[in-house]
Amino acid sequence: MGLAELSMNENGYRSWLKKHPSALETFDEMIVNAKGKKIVVFLDYDGTLSNIMRKVVGEVARCFPTAIISGRSRDKVYEFVQLDDLYYAGSHGLDIAAPFQCIYELGHHQFVDKNGDEVALFQPAQKYLPSIFKILDVLKEETRNIKGVMLENNKFCVSVHFRHVSDKDFLLLDELVKSVVDDFEEFRLSKGKKVFEIRPDIEWDKGHALEYLLETLGYGSSNDVLPIYIGDDRTDEDAFKVIKNRGNGYSIVVSSTPKETMAVYSLWSPCEVKKFLSRLVNWKQSSS
Repeated sequence: MGLAELSMNENGYRSWLKKHPSALETFDEMIVNAKGKKIVVFLDYDGTLSNIMRKVVGEVARCFPTAIISGRSRDKVYEFVQLDDLYYAGSHGLDIAAPFQCIYELGHHQFVDKNGDEVALFQPAQKYLPSIFKILDVLKEETRNIKGVMLENNKFCVSVHFRHVSDKDFLLLDELVKSVVDDFEEFRLSKGKKVFEIRPDIEWDKGHALEYLLETLGYGSSNDVLPIYIGDDRTDEDAFKVIKNRGNGYSIVVSSTPKETMAVYSLWSPCEVKKFLSRLVNWKQSSS
């Protein structure tokens, strides 16, 4: 990238920041409005949290109800994060569990609460599992000759990653995936960052998961709650929209480039997310 292009990108980002100011630079202003409110923190995983942030996320969870809402399966997100005090919503919110302890026995993971009772899960798409397995089998067969494709079973969502697919093969993959989804009328196709997402065509997304979790916490219709949602993907826009419609809360997009978003605030990178969460913890501890 040349100096002129770099300068144009920097100017473009500065202009974008006027519409979506940094949550770090405006932290003091944001926190003034948070006084007297019950803060609930929602975090996307990929592109938002880095592998070194387990400690700070744990500190956030000790201060506020905290949930991770991811497109990945709930089990995979738990394996990455390995914190028991969080709410986990996998498959774009189609698989939700309250804070639990994870016990590995008899070849599988068992999720129990602090009393040792099995955790109740919210899984509105359970009946679609057989079709999801069929979709995976068809895609494995149809994409076997396309180099760079990675299929991921996220339990209630099939992810087709194409980051390493050549431009030449992408058009073929695009048509193929659409054709497969057309054969399964109860499913819909969406696109994220270098990934196709195939999900049951039901009225449920990350925004619904946010509302469900607030309701579960007893804050569904409360004016005293302040949800903070941090994410970087197109699928997080559904949650940003919910916060906007609620009229309270903070939506924060993680992006190093200008992008269309319903988020009000922004952070440059997972490193800045870590700084923001640390400041949030320090504020809570100092004000207690």
